[in-house]
Amino acid sequence: MPRRRPPRQVGRRLVVGQTTEVRAGREWHVRRLTGATSGKPYTCPGCHRPIPAGTGHVVVWPAVAALLSASALDERRHWHTPCWERS
Repeated sequence: MPRRRPPRQVGRRLVVGQTTEVRAGREWHVRRLTGATSGKPYTCPGCHRPIPAGTGHVVVWPAVAALLSASALDERRHWHTPCWERS
C-alpha cells in the first residue's frame, strides 16, 4: 500500500487553523474559517465583492501589528480564499 504524504503547510503553525505567510514582502497571520464558523457577511478587499455569511474564507492581519498593538482586531481583513491565494 503506498504511503500517504502529509498535508502541505503553507506557513508556520501558530494555533489550530492559523499560519504565518509572507505576501508582498510582509508577514501575515492567516486563519482559515469554515462556513460553519462564519456568521456574518464581509467584503473581500481583493475583489470588493461580498463574502456571504456561512461561506468559508480566510482572515488575515499583519504579524507586526499583533506584536506592536494591544489588539490587532482593527487590522484584520476577511478575504475569499482564492483572492488571498492570488494576492
